[in-house]
Amino acid sequence: MLLGYQILTKCPVCNSKLTVSKLTCKNCNTVIENDFELSKFSYLSKEQLNFAEIFIKCRGNIKDVEKELKISYPTVRAKIEDLVSALGYTPSKEKTIDAKEIIDKLENGEISSEEAIKLIKNN
Repeated sequence: MLLGYQILTKCPVCNSKLTVSKLTCKNCNTVIENDFELSKFSYLSKEQLNFAEIFIKCRGNIKDVEKELKISYPTVRAKIEDLVSALGYTPSKEKTIDAKEIIDKLENGEISSEEAIKLIKNN
């Protein structure tokens, strides 16, 4: 089975977004030409796509994402914000977390004691 090349999404000359202009059916050789837009997901980096796939696989459970990727809670949150921005949405302002919420996360094992201290200092 012949595997094709991964589609380029950025112009190698000016780094602008590329569009698809030709679609071809390998079975009957039908060719359709026009300007077709790619999905927002097509423009994500490999790292962002990998993170999105793992996030979905873990059904959005940050604790499971932490385990799967072996990264901390703040790193997962930062990757989520990066993904939100890359998809063209405005990242939410970091909401302040009250001390009780931080303690609950610590007790549930969702964050480490070091992360709890950072969150308390940032509030």
